[in-house]
Amino acid sequence: MKKNWVRLMAIAGCAICLASCKNAPDAAVQMPMTYKLMTVETTNKAFNTSYSAAVRGRYDASILPQVSGTIWKVMVKEGQRVHKGQSLFVIDQVPYRAALNTATANVEVAKAALATAELNYNSNKELYAQKVVSAFTLQTAENQYLTAKAQLAQANASLVNAQNNLAYTEVKSPSDGVVGAIPMREGVLVSPSMGKALTTVSDNKEVFVYFSMTENQLLSLIRQHGTAEAAAKSMPEVELQLNDGTIYDAKGRIESISGVIDRQTGTVSVRALFPNEKGILRSGATAAVIMPDMYQNCIVIPQAATVQLQDQYLVYKVVDGKAVSSIVKVAPTDDGREYVILSGLNPGDEIVAEGAGLIREGTQVK
Repeated sequence: MKKNWVRLMAIAGCAICLASCKNAPDAAVQMPMTYKLMTVETTNKAFNTSYSAAVRGRYDASILPQVSGTIWKVMVKEGQRVHKGQSLFVIDQVPYRAALNTATANVEVAKAALATAELNYNSNKELYAQKVVSAFTLQTAENQYLTAKAQLAQANASLVNAQNNLAYTEVKSPSDGVVGAIPMREGVLVSPSMGKALTTVSDNKEVFVYFSMTENQLLSLIRQHGTAEAAAKSMPEVELQLNDGTIYDAKGRIESISGVIDRQTGTVSVRALFPNEKGILRSGATAAVIMPDMYQNCIVIPQAATVQLQDQYLVYKVVDGKAVSSIVKVAPTDDGREYVILSGLNPGDEIVAEGAGLIREGTQVK
C-alpha cells in the first residue's frame, strides 16, 4: 500500500512538471543575442605592409684576373672604399714585360722587312718598265711586299696584346665602391679560368633592395594603374626596417617590377632604390621593406566582423533585427586587424562587428 502511494505521488509530480514546462516561453528562441554592431562609413585608410627583403649594392662587381700569374702585391684592405681605376692587386709583371719587349722588337724587325720588300718591289717596277725583268719577277717582289705588310700588322697586333696583358697585371677597380672579402693573398697563383673572384667591389652610395610581391597583389596594382610600369612609378615612397628593428632614416622608391612570376613561389620580384650616403646599408644585408597602401573614401571593417569560407569572406548585416549574410570582396592588403572592403557593403549598412563566426543566418541580434 505504501509503495502504491509513493508511485502515485511521483506520477503526479511529473505531470505538474510537464505542464509547467509546456506553458513556459522558449527564452532561448525568443530572446535576441547581444552583439557589438557598427554602421558602415567611408574613410581614408593607410596600411603598412612589410616584405622581407635583401640589400644589394647598386653595382656589385666580381673582380677576376684577366692574366695568369702569382699575386705580387695586394694594394687594398677589406672594407676599404676605393675609386674607379684604383689598383687593387698586382700580378707578377716580369714575364709580361719580357713578352712586351719581344713584341716591340718583332715590330721593328717587321718594319725593316717591309722597308726592304717595298724597296725591292719599287726597283723591280722600274726594271719591268724598262723590260729588264720579267713579269714573274715583278709579281714575286709585289707578293713579298704584301707579305711584309701583313707581318708588320701581325707584329703590331702582338704588341697591342702584350701591352694589354701587362696592363692586366695591375687589377683595377671598375667603379667606386667598397672592397669585400679578399681570399687571395701574395704568392697565390691565379688565372682567368679559376672561377673564383679575387674580391668584390660594391658601389653602395645607392643600394638596391629586392623583395617579393604575390601574384594577387601584382594583379591588383595592374588593374588599378593599367601596367606594372605605371604602378611602379605611381607607388609611394617606402621605408626600410633594418635587421635590428630600427627604421632606416631615408626613404626609397620603387624602381621596377619584374615581368616574370616565379613558378615555384608564385611571386614577382620588386626592386626599390635607397640612398646610402652614410654607408649604413651593406650589400648582402637583410631587411624588411615597409610599403604604405593608401585607400581613399573606402569602407574599412574589423577582421573580426568577417567569416572566411575558403576564398570568400562573409559579413552579417542586421536587417529587421536579424543577421543576414552577405559576401564581400576584400582588398589584398592585410594588417592583421582590418580589411578594406571593395564590394558587398554600402555606407549606412549595419553589420555585426565582433563574433561573426558565432552567428547563423537569421539569428536575432540587438
